[in-house]
This record gives sequence, C-alpha cells and structure tokens, in this order.
Amino acid sequence: MAGGGVILYPTDTVWGLGCDATDPVAVRRVYEIKQRADSKAMLVLVDSSVKVDFYVDDVPSVAWDLIELADKPLTIIYPGARNLAPNLLAEDGSVGIRVTRERFSHQLCRRFRKAIVSTSANRSGQPSPANFGEISEEIRSLADYVVAYRQDDMSRPAPSDIIRLGKGGVIDIIRK
Repeated sequence: MAGGGVILYPTDTVWGLGCDATDPVAVRRVYEIKQRADSKAMLVLVDSSVKVDFYVDDVPSVAWDLIELADKPLTIIYPGARNLAPNLLAEDGSVGIRVTRERFSHQLCRRFRKAIVSTSANRSGQPSPANFGEISEEIRSLADYVVAYRQDDMSRPAPSDIIRLGKGGVIDIIRK
C-alpha cells in the first residue's frame, strides 16, 4: 500500500479493495478501479478505537460505547473527518470508520499504522462479492497486490451495520 498501491484483501466482512487512506492518489486509483464517482465516500478500517480520535475532530462520547459493545462489524459515520485524503470524504466532510477485530485486517491495519480504505471488491453498481471466488478477474488484475489468505473461504459474511453519529450524539441507523 505504500507508494500509492492498491490491495485486494479479506476484511471483517467482505473482500475489499484498499489503500492508504491518507494518500489522495491511491484513493483516486480505488475510485477508478471501481468506476465509482468520487462524490460517493468510502469507509476506512483501523485497528484500535484510539485511532478514531486521530481521524475525527470531535468524537461523540456515545461512539466509545457503540464500538465497545458491538458484537458484529459496525461502521460509524462521524462528522468532521481529518488527517485523511480529501477525496475519500463525503461532501459534508464526514467519514465512515470501522474498528476491525478480524485477525488479518486487524494486523494489516496495526502494521501499516494508518487507516486503510475498505470498499467492496466490485465495480460500482455490481453486487458485492461474498467471497474471493466471486471477484471478477478484471478487479483482481487491477490490484497491485492480492492477499493469498482466505481465498478458499467460501463463507458469505454479512456487510457491517452502519450508524451515522450527528452533533450532540444523535444516532441515525443507515443499515442494520
């Protein structure tokens, strides 16, 4: 991922395309691979709730409880993103962040020491691949590196729940 590379990797939900979430050139490459408008924000993975503070201006206090109590993958959309590539953010300056607990993606984030983009490994508008075997050859060939781990896993993980946190701790459930 260093130097603007794009990886194809297993996450705590589906297989994803990822890159350094602080590098606008790498983020643009992911948008190009997905053929997705850059007005549609992508989420990021981090390995620790402590890192959320680095990427969000003012984390609502309820976020800490939501992260701690989540029993399945939970993406939280926060207002006031910072320290991330500008083309990664939503038009309102928000960003979706998920603290991953899955072994591989957790270690990837920990070792990279930065937030990593996580978006499903498909063209925009196409169904999200549930496992590696469903990822198109075209997507595979456009990634700079394809992770070998879990390629034979045929499970069909569910996408994460998504919650938007507004000012004053207002919670809006986007996907459950």
